[in-house]
Amino acid sequence: MPNPFGAPEITVHEVKNRLDAGEPFVWLDVREPNEQQLAAIADERVVVAPLSTIAQRYLDALPPVALDKDADIIVFCHHGIRSAQVTVWLQNQGWTRVLNMAGGIDAWAKEVDRTVGVY
Repeated sequence: MPNPFGAPEITVHEVKNRLDAGEPFVWLDVREPNEQQLAAIADERVVVAPLSTIAQRYLDALPPVALDKDADIIVFCHHGIRSAQVTVWLQNQGWTRVLNMAGGIDAWAKEVDRTVGVY
């Protein structure tokens, strides 16, 4: 199901294919700290910038690796709605290669890696 913000999306299977191919990208987790404790993807590409922090600090909330406006960035949250908001916001700020992970970490846990767990 497309997100309500019209953010460009990538499926969890396409993300898995990129991982398997060793493609470099930034995997931006915009969930809140309590959510990150419930389920997490163990990969060095994952960097954290909770949406609440982005709302307060704007671009200053982004990790340094996500500041390159030409970097490949895949944004995710729990179900893909907040990450869609961040994806569109980043595009509006000039980022050119940012995608929303459709279905979020929930889809990842159900379709790709069941060890992540659901909440």
